[in-house]
Amino acid sequence: MEEIYTARLNRVCKELEKEGLEQMIVSDPLSIRYLTGVWVQPYERLYALHVRTDGKHCFFLNNLFVIPEVDLDKIWMADTDDCIGIVASRIAQFGSEKAVGIDRNWPAGFLLELMERNPKAKYVNASVCVDRVRSIKDAFEQEKMRESSRLNDACMEKIAAFIKEGMTEKECADQVRALFKEAGVTEGFDTILSFGANAADPHHEPDDTRLKAGDCVVIDMGCVKDGYCSDMTRTFFCGEAPAEYASIHDLVRRANERAESIIRPGVRFCDIDRAARELITEAGYGPYFNHRLGHSIGLQDHEPGDVSLANTACVEEGMTFSIEPGVYLPGKFGVRVEDLVLVTKDGCEVLNHVDKNWKIIG
Repeated sequence: MEEIYTARLNRVCKELEKEGLEQMIVSDPLSIRYLTGVWVQPYERLYALHVRTDGKHCFFLNNLFVIPEVDLDKIWMADTDDCIGIVASRIAQFGSEKAVGIDRNWPAGFLLELMERNPKAKYVNASVCVDRVRSIKDAFEQEKMRESSRLNDACMEKIAAFIKEGMTEKECADQVRALFKEAGVTEGFDTILSFGANAADPHHEPDDTRLKAGDCVVIDMGCVKDGYCSDMTRTFFCGEAPAEYASIHDLVRRANERAESIIRPGVRFCDIDRAARELITEAGYGPYFNHRLGHSIGLQDHEPGDVSLANTACVEEGMTFSIEPGVYLPGKFGVRVEDLVLVTKDGCEVLNHVDKNWKIIG
């Protein structure tokens, strides 16, 4: 088994030990790929990785699955087999009354049957043990995140040059997808592309609204390169920038930069959110910044963990997350400025390099 995957499994085992657990059923296909390099889309069939602190890990696999050679034990099952019975026997090797870590993504149909088979065991949501490990990006992952953001940057600059007055939001969003395809990447999430008053909805879906002079243009886009996600938002103006809106854009950009300036290991996520939020609130727009400051990112665009007032955990070196303050005036205008950051030993590396100052396009 490749050294990188062995190291990741060992880190998960250490997290299990911290939680007083000896074993865990990991069923999230992305987490299994992260821990083993194996990708399977199981659909309704049982698919899991049994992680054990004694190192005797194994796969539960259906005979229909095709996987590469990997140095882990494999238990193959047919559709007609008593699959949960096989799992129950395996986990009972530690004792029928021992606690078992369960992936929060495991279908209830499997878990409930397992609980019936082994009723004396305690079943614990242990996803945090994998989440903690996935949240700290190793050197390989860090380079993948940089590359994904580099390609996203290039596509952002191209779409900004493409957009012209009279185009519809849908036309522009379609062009983003075309640019991603040309770059050899896939769209990480449905691109948010909003003109004028539509931008006051942070999650507006592109429609047939046509761009006109004086409109803001919010573009929130991200791609996936080699399994790793990027995410960035920039806000432009068509033809001219109304003074009030340009001023709000400057405020949001400064909030973004203030938050990024305090990021370093040991700083609490809630304090990073507060740094941006207080600046916007002091300017009188606090009620119009109506979402958290950021989200974790990696193999998924939104991973467990966020940058919010509710998260009192501390930042650690190797974490990647977004910084995306915004101001949204219903019926009028919206602006968001979003970067991804990678936490370094003494600060952070901003992964996006497209100019954050407002710009006239179209």
